[in-house]
Amino acid sequence: MRLAVNKSKYTTSIYVIKSVFENGVSRTKVVEKLGTLEKIAARSGGQDPLVWAKQYVAELTLKEKQKNQKVVIELSPTKVISCADRRLFNGGYFFLQRLYYDLGLDVICNEISNKYSLDYDLNSILSRLIYARIIYPESKLSAYEESQKFIEPPKFQFHDVYQSLDVIAKEADYIQSALYKNSQKCHAHNSRILFYDSTNFFFEIDEEIELNQYKISKEHSPNPVAQLGLFTDGAGIPLAFCINPENTNECATLNSLEKKLIKDFGLSKLVVCTDVALASTTNSVFNNFDDKAFITKQSIKQLKGVFRQWALDENGWNIFNNHDIYNLSAINECAHKETIFYKERWINENGLEQRLIVMFSVNTKNYQRKIREGQINRALKLIENNPKTFESSQNDYKRLISTMNLTTTGEVTENTIFSINEELIKEESMYDGYYAICTNLVDSVSEIAKINRGRWEIEESFRIMKTDFKMRSVHLSKNESIEAHFTTCFIALLISRLLEKKLDSKYTSREIIDTLRELNFIKEKGECYIPGFIPTEITNDIHERFGFRLDYEILVLSYIKKLQKLTK
Repeated sequence: MRLAVNKSKYTTSIYVIKSVFENGVSRTKVVEKLGTLEKIAARSGGQDPLVWAKQYVAELTLKEKQKNQKVVIELSPTKVISCADRRLFNGGYFFLQRLYYDLGLDVICNEISNKYSLDYDLNSILSRLIYARIIYPESKLSAYEESQKFIEPPKFQFHDVYQSLDVIAKEADYIQSALYKNSQKCHAHNSRILFYDSTNFFFEIDEEIELNQYKISKEHSPNPVAQLGLFTDGAGIPLAFCINPENTNECATLNSLEKKLIKDFGLSKLVVCTDVALASTTNSVFNNFDDKAFITKQSIKQLKGVFRQWALDENGWNIFNNHDIYNLSAINECAHKETIFYKERWINENGLEQRLIVMFSVNTKNYQRKIREGQINRALKLIENNPKTFESSQNDYKRLISTMNLTTTGEVTENTIFSINEELIKEESMYDGYYAICTNLVDSVSEIAKINRGRWEIEESFRIMKTDFKMRSVHLSKNESIEAHFTTCFIALLISRLLEKKLDSKYTSREIIDTLRELNFIKEKGECYIPGFIPTEITNDIHERFGFRLDYEILVLSYIKKLQKLTK
């Protein structure tokens, strides 16, 4: 590289140029325009502009030579690798680290460390707990051991991890509120629309403590269970969470956490969207004042008789952007597979005026019937095996089996007789394809339906935590440790969802996480790292979006140090 000076009548401009060959022809390419002598003087710190420019171009030339230099590694076919010689490292965490620092978590950790005068590196601990939860989801001990696989080693000892959990638990509220503000720099929040839901996690311990009360979970686990409540925004970005004993009424958790959002996050104009299990009058009334609103899924079975009869009536149905009236029995189901039919009315429930919207979809009806047919087949197979006894739940296929201790002629028998409950199947099939929501919004039905469909995002968040992050079984007993565990998992979920959005939701969370786990490198002599992964469309997209690459043939130490600075 060399300098080029362009003099005009009024000024002198300096360029960095170099010669390149393209299609066998040599030409001069402008690498960088340094600007006029006046602008260079402002950058040179009092040094002569031309002298500074010559030094600058010399540095660029040196960096280019280092970048293009060939690396020779000498290996011996007879030398045995030492047992203590760690050679395989993961580099996928670099992308997580970039988001971690973009969220200002390093600043948050520093403020907490100063507040408690900590003698360990809280930032190093929290970051490794989060990276390991996403890439190597195991216990806290495993997180410490697995973090040794990252190219940058941890700056703490294992005993520091458990000391930090108490501090993380105490500052959980502050961390959430700070992350809400900082995350808006990474992805614009749709805080007007909020989704709330709760789920449970069981604990691999024998004793019952305050947070994890004994209760049979949905998975019929006999272990203690804790309840997690989660708020996400309209784009599926996690906003806040709460952790409660499982014997807490989940409807009450929504109200208390929403008050926290209003107070700590400064939110006021809200549309809270929930599932049927959280559709309580108290929550609806709370969101029926000021600038708040609600959308709750409604069970048609639980509607009062007159409303249920109206909802299932085949007459008086509409479709979006059309003023025609339809009768469901007269529609061509093949031609209307994708059509959503609806009807609406205002109702007064316990003194609360709300809008009841019922929708019907042929696709939904066919899907529900297909699911039930599969359940009937499973029930028939169970009956064929002559079970002695069994337990069933509300949505379990065993609910379709009826039992009796009489023969068909009415004689008493010692053996229980099992059969398919045809009456229950007939009753359930009445509701196939129908679903309802209640709201106090006066927006168009299509807009309300669109908002309600967004609830899948929070279900996806629960799936990520339970499956991808392996949060389901918790090996902790102290309340503070449990709170800290859920805090780190919440941050990991936030980073994971932001990574999805950064890639335009083109890939699933599992596809992205699996890719990060595969971004491994073999460390060779001279602090060189050789990629041990197969480049894919996902790796190409990640590299493009983050502005740095890990798929060079070899990564030298100087480049690794550059990555460490770049991702922080």
